[in-house]
Order: sequence, then structure tokens, then C-alpha cells
Amino acid sequence: MSADAQRDTALVPAAEKLGVLAAQYAAEADRTRALAPEVTDVIREAGFARHFVGARWGGTEGSFGELTRAVMTVGENCASTAWCASLSAYSARFASHLPAEGHHALWGEGPDVFIATGLMPAGRAAPADGGWRVSGAWGYVSGVESADWVLVCAAVAEAAAPGVAAAGGGRPPAFRFFALPRGSYGVRQDWDSVGMRATASHTVLVDDVFVPGHLSFDRADIMTGRNAVSEAACHNVPFAAVGSLTFVAPIAGAATGALRACAGTVTGRRRTAPNELVLVRASGRIDSARLLVEQNAGVIDGRRFAPEFLARNERNATYATEILTEAAGLLIRGAGTGGLSEGAPLQRFWRDITSAASHVALQYDTAARKNYAAVLLGPATG
Repeated sequence: MSADAQRDTALVPAAEKLGVLAAQYAAEADRTRALAPEVTDVIREAGFARHFVGARWGGTEGSFGELTRAVMTVGENCASTAWCASLSAYSARFASHLPAEGHHALWGEGPDVFIATGLMPAGRAAPADGGWRVSGAWGYVSGVESADWVLVCAAVAEAAAPGVAAAGGGRPPAFRFFALPRGSYGVRQDWDSVGMRATASHTVLVDDVFVPGHLSFDRADIMTGRNAVSEAACHNVPFAAVGSLTFVAPIAGAATGALRACAGTVTGRRRTAPNELVLVRASGRIDSARLLVEQNAGVIDGRRFAPEFLARNERNATYATEILTEAAGLLIRGAGTGGLSEGAPLQRFWRDITSAASHVALQYDTAARKNYAAVLLGPATG
């Protein structure tokens, strides 16, 4: 039995059941811009939130390959559900960098805790007795309305950060993550994207909230993948290896769903050579992208963290996003006017893929160009 098989749990079969349920609610979720409570309950029950939680707390400490397959499975039915399921798992992995007392605060009563994350530094934190005082606004925090906790990144006042010069010293501020329980932050409901509507990626508002020290950790821990609290393999992974996988797996699943939706329209008199060609061309792009996404997960589970593998993972994710977007475009054009009707699942998949593909982690210039160019050409000189 392979190492991956030994680590596998029941997440993928549970994802199949979640996908069936998500498909039933997908149109309503798109209309109301929120996942149905029945769907969020099953995300939790399926094991996504606990997938990367430590075994000590009842979590799975699962593999990236299994999670990726599960997320793509859900995405074939509803991209927003897959996105929120993916982020519930990866947010727990981020929170694994908290001190041990922080682990107890989050998971002491059970591992199925929903955490929503604001990855980008968007607030300020100042030292206080026993912790920090945090303020700021974090946009695009997916799944926040279903979250039990939020994890947000803030700049630390320069004089408070060890090794960082005071104001005027020319060094940038340090950054830390802070975990806040539901009720200690506000939510501004301002998510109005044309796609991924049901992710409810609203803005988190924090106004001078005290965060104890055990609910904070240095952002560098996530970036380097060094975890001082846990030796679990899934908790010790450089961000460059895994960051984009969080977001591309739901898109890959959604593209498969779009292919099926389009194929369902090519019947009878619409089964023409041009329409068949559209499906074949799109399917090749989708299968290629899924293989690249699965390759990324395999690199992580195989602990291949040399720079060339990290750079390739970034390249794979951005290229996969590009060809998945191309496939969705082929399908929506091939389906004709019927594919754009309000009740057609295809147009929802198309909007979701287009919207999700705009994420900063999936852009060549911000996620892949510099590092993979160095693999191909060597380091830049001057």
C-alpha cells in the first residue's frame, strides 16, 4: 500500500455526497450569495475543516493529494462550495502555527472548527500587556459568515518587532497573524462579484481588539513552512509549494462540471462536428490542468521542496488556471445562447471560473514569473 493510500481517510467519498447536495442548492446559493446552512453543515461533517488539524485534537493530519481530489470532486457540482471547503482546510493548516495554547483555544472542544483567513496584511497591531491590540479591515475573506474564528494578518508596530528598526530606519514592518473568535469582529457584507457569489467573501472589521499572545504567530512561519509546535508533515510546508493549490483545485473541478453541463446540451440536432470539436478541445485542456494540479499535490506529499519544485508548482497553478479559463470560454461559446440562460448551470460555472481565476495567487506576474524564470534562465544579473 502506498504512503498516500495509508493516509487516505473517507474525505473523497464524503466529498461525493457533499457534491450531490451542493448541486441541489447551487442555483439558490448563486441567487442569495450564500451557501445554504445544510451545505455548510455537510462541509463540516465531511471532514474538510479537520483535514489538517493535529491528531492530538481529533484532526486528520491528512494528505494534500486527498484534499485536492476531494475539492475537485465538490467543484464539479458547485465551485463556491468547493472554494469554501478548500479554505476551511487550509485555514486550519495556517492556524497550526499558533502556540500550543492557541491550539487548545481553537480545537480543545473538537476539530471541526471553521476558520476564515485574511491572508493579505491589511491592519495594524500594537503590543499590549499579554498580547496585542489589533485594528483593520480585511477584504475578500471567503466563508466568513460561517466561520467560528477568523485569522487575519497585520503589520506590527516597528518598535515592537524584534530585529526591526524604529520608524525611519528603512526596514519594512514585520507581519503577524492573529486569531479572533466570532463575536470579536464585524463583517461588512460587500462581496458583489459576478462569480463565486456564494463564497460570501466579505470584509472583516476589527476595531482595537485585544488578542492574547497565544493567538498570534509570525507570518514568516507560514512562508518558510517551519512549525515550532507541530512535527506533522502537513504543518511543515513552505507557502510557495501550497499557496496556489488552495485556489486552483476548485477551478479545476468547476471546469469539469462545465464540460458535463455543456455536453448535456449537445444532443439531437445540436450534435454537429463543430460542437463535438469544442467539447474535445475543452476536455483536453481540463484534463491537462487537472494533471498539473495533482502533480502539485504530489510534490507536497512527497516532501520535494527544492527551489525548482516550488517554482514549478507556482508555474503549474498559473498555467492550469489559464487553460481552464480557455476551456470555459470554449464551452460557453460553443453552447450558444442557451448556455447563457439564467437557469443554465454552464453560465454559472463559467462566471465562477472567470472570477476565481482573477485571484492574485493564480497570476503569472505575482505567483510564477520570477521564480520559474530563474529555473529556466538562472538568477537575474543586474
